[in-house]
Amino acid sequence: LVTMAKTHPEHDYLGIDVHRPGIGSLLLRIAAEQLTNVRVLEADAVEVLQNYLPPNSLTVVYLFFPDPWPKKRHQKRRLVQPEFIHLLAQRMKTGGHLYLATDWQDYAEQMLQVLEATSDFVNGYTKGHFAPRPTERPLTKFEQRGQRLGHQVWDLIYQRTG
Repeated sequence: LVTMAKTHPEHDYLGIDVHRPGIGSLLLRIAAEQLTNVRVLEADAVEVLQNYLPPNSLTVVYLFFPDPWPKKRHQKRRLVQPEFIHLLAQRMKTGGHLYLATDWQDYAEQMLQVLEATSDFVNGYTKGHFAPRPTERPLTKFEQRGQRLGHQVWDLIYQRTG
């Protein structure tokens, strides 16, 4: 988030997370870089979308390395579910872009399945396929960790339909 905000000071960014230590670290980096185009919320993204962001207010959404909830019995907690994608679509402008990345293959396949099944988004790469890593996507610490562990990373790029 800091890298993107530094690269594009003309854009405003809103970071949402529930992990307090990560938020604290992010706020320290924002302050050190003296960034004025980033806001951060310690909140559940679903709640923020439902209660605080109006329809058609988001141009781009980045969802990088969300919690994979790897245990089968916990996978219902994963953020990328049909209901979440529909809610997200309502908050995004027509033509807006959704970027996702994960280093968990089964979550990547679930993301692809959920997004391919909705009429709210169209695959920005090739229908039914993952995208190559976008050059403008910064390398996250989660991606670096995944690379050290030998994990592949799957990227998805979708565009909000009208």
